[in-house]
Amino acid sequence: MYYLYHIPGKKIGVTRNLNNRVTEQQGYAPGEYEVLLTSTDIDYISMKELELQQSYGYRKDRTLYKNLFKSNMKINPTEQTSTFPVPLNKLKGNLMDNIGLEWETPDYKFKLAKEHVPWIMQNAKTSMYNDDRSYIYNKAFYEAFFNPKHNPKEECITNKLSCERFDLIRDWAAVRGIYDEGNTIVQYTKLQEEAGELAKALLNNDHDEINDAIGDMVVVLTNLAHLHGTEIEDCIDSAYTEIAGRTGKMINGTFVKDE
Repeated sequence: MYYLYHIPGKKIGVTRNLNNRVTEQQGYAPGEYEVLLTSTDIDYISMKELELQQSYGYRKDRTLYKNLFKSNMKINPTEQTSTFPVPLNKLKGNLMDNIGLEWETPDYKFKLAKEHVPWIMQNAKTSMYNDDRSYIYNKAFYEAFFNPKHNPKEECITNKLSCERFDLIRDWAAVRGIYDEGNTIVQYTKLQEEAGELAKALLNNDHDEINDAIGDMVVVLTNLAHLHGTEIEDCIDSAYTEIAGRTGKMINGTFVKDE
């Protein structure tokens, strides 16, 4: 998700992370700026940035936002592997900056998407020839995401609605003013209320109410993340990347990770 933000009297800009870009880097608290527009379309948001900079009387950027992120990551594809020109500790950031990057191997054609990043981080290895390079195996990547015979993502591709549930939630919340007038504390309080509803439903073994409560909590978490300046998809990706290689065992019904 891209955010077109406005710091009154100062500037209009675009970012993917409001908290990092506007608050941490520029020093403006959430109440000191406003979000004018959100979109998943980088071309659209880039053109709207220039249009609104002009209409508000601010200096127009010389370079379109989308052109700031043209890929500099040159992937070296071979028959067996795709090698990234960065070490493992810098791979995730480079992948996130190169979403949409396409490359071909002798057998496959790939296009990098955000949902690929946790898998790549879990499966990438340091090159035996150069510690500053990392690689993945092409066939494993293909089987995980691109093989239509057993790729659960295919249903998402054909059913666009199922792919955009979080966007629909954010659109719903934006129309109702939750992002303009709400805050993270209110959403956290709401989350506790919904957790209480879930606890009640579990105790009563009420299947429908359990489903409703879980869904309500996801909605609240989606809005809380957005108000915090990130997105729930990014939070999920980050959590999965952390737990993907975790080992442990079940003790009294709880998974206890190894030290």
